[in-house]
Amino acid sequence: MKQDNFEEIVGKYLALGNHEHRYTSFDYCYNYFLTEKDLTKDIEKSCFELAFYLASWGMFRGSSFLLQKSAKYFVKTIEYINELDKNIWSIDVSEYNDSNIEKLIEIYEKLDKLVIEGFSRSITLITKIMLGVFGFVPAYDDYFCKSFREISDGRCGFRKFNKKSLNVIKKFYDTNNKKINELANRTFTFDFISGNKTNIKYPKAKIIDMYGFSLSIKE
Repeated sequence: MKQDNFEEIVGKYLALGNHEHRYTSFDYCYNYFLTEKDLTKDIEKSCFELAFYLASWGMFRGSSFLLQKSAKYFVKTIEYINELDKNIWSIDVSEYNDSNIEKLIEIYEKLDKLVIEGFSRSITLITKIMLGVFGFVPAYDDYFCKSFREISDGRCGFRKFNKKSLNVIKKFYDTNNKKINELANRTFTFDFISGNKTNIKYPKAKIIDMYGFSLSIKE
């Protein structure tokens, strides 16, 4: 699982980073949910923060049931997130232990019930929400999953959000923690108002997400 191309692969992603690029919707979403103490105080804003981030990442495309929804659809999701202990935001891939993995799976399952409608495939959408809101897991989209199936030599299909896949991500982090930590410590989110960098660092899980996404995406 040792990788020697973090700078090159993650650099492709970061090179596109500016305050108006769609990738930066992660920054604005993560900043908001990390720092806002009461998400229900202005629930309209909370719903739009989440909805626009998801739209930027293709979750409202034509094949998605979300195309038929407004931001109001996320009210119950915001209310649930608001009830969670703020310590949840301190979990990162370096803290993946049995207890924290159980918490992540519990949150995934609850969000799945609140968000998913009908027989829609849930794993990409729900992990996109978890990444943008909490920053503690990579998004299991097609690019990331393809990369990590190869990285794990097929030992994990990354078709389910479960203990097995999270343990593979933890092993990947442990094997490459020096470079992942270095990138996380020097990568900061953009501020929406000023367009400048904040003092909020990218989570380690986001660094891994960028690596897995960029490794498989075509130019």
